[in-house]
Amino acid sequence: MIIWIASYPKSGNTWVRSFLTAYYFCEKGVFDINKLNLIEDYPNKQFFKDTVKQGEIHKHWESSQKNIYEKKEAKFLKTHNSLITAFGNDFAIPKYTLGAIYIIRDPRNVITSVKNHNDLESYDEALKFMQDENKVLEDYPHLKNYAKTNIVNSWRINYQSWIKSRSFPKLIIRYEDMINKPLETFRELIVFVNSLVRLNDKINQKKLTNAVDSTDFKSLQNIENQGKFGENVFSLKDNRKIKFFYQGPENDWKKNLDENMINKMNEYYHKDLKFFKYET
Repeated sequence: MIIWIASYPKSGNTWVRSFLTAYYFCEKGVFDINKLNLIEDYPNKQFFKDTVKQGEIHKHWESSQKNIYEKKEAKFLKTHNSLITAFGNDFAIPKYTLGAIYIIRDPRNVITSVKNHNDLESYDEALKFMQDENKVLEDYPHLKNYAKTNIVNSWRINYQSWIKSRSFPKLIIRYEDMINKPLETFRELIVFVNSLVRLNDKINQKKLTNAVDSTDFKSLQNIENQGKFGENVFSLKDNRKIKFFYQGPENDWKKNLDENMINKMNEYYHKDLKFFKYET
């Protein structure tokens, strides 16, 4: 059975994945980067028996999730895919799903990370990326791998597709709460996961503290700086490795964006910002 860790790209998914790895799979809750791959990225080729052709990822969703279900154990999967139906195929099959964790982040900060991660020239280009309702991310240019195709759609469609679904239990986490009140936020995450897998264990406070401390942004950034983080992407322009843990808590839209872009995003995302209490 699958527990989805879902988000729009650059919203804190890897952070949550790292914390869960530390708490559930590492001794005393101290994060070991070598165990991060225990929570895999879906979709990807290791889940599929057949070669995935371009534009046909949807044909492989159900069979691959059925294979996971038949192993009769809970499994975390990270994804940036929207919770959609494509050509009659549902992305996350309720029968094979225990629940989902969705991470949301202020779009005015997402845009800076999107711009950096995708090596875009301007914030206008990054905003166009975020507002593309048909956005699909493929890993083909570097790895020749259509199995790693995420139908992310726009930032708004992505989050709405997950939080509006009533097919299985969900927990919504704000990236900003992970920064401002990490112990409380990650405690809530453990309670949610334990309830999904019917684990009656009390929260191990020492493991919780260690997992929070060993996966904070600076700790993950240090791991990357030491060359131990293997999930970076490379620029298509000059094959340069792009920094994954870029600004984190220091990413402040009030400093990064000019007045024109702030006004543009505030107007476009007005209802979204109010819904998630980013603006009153």
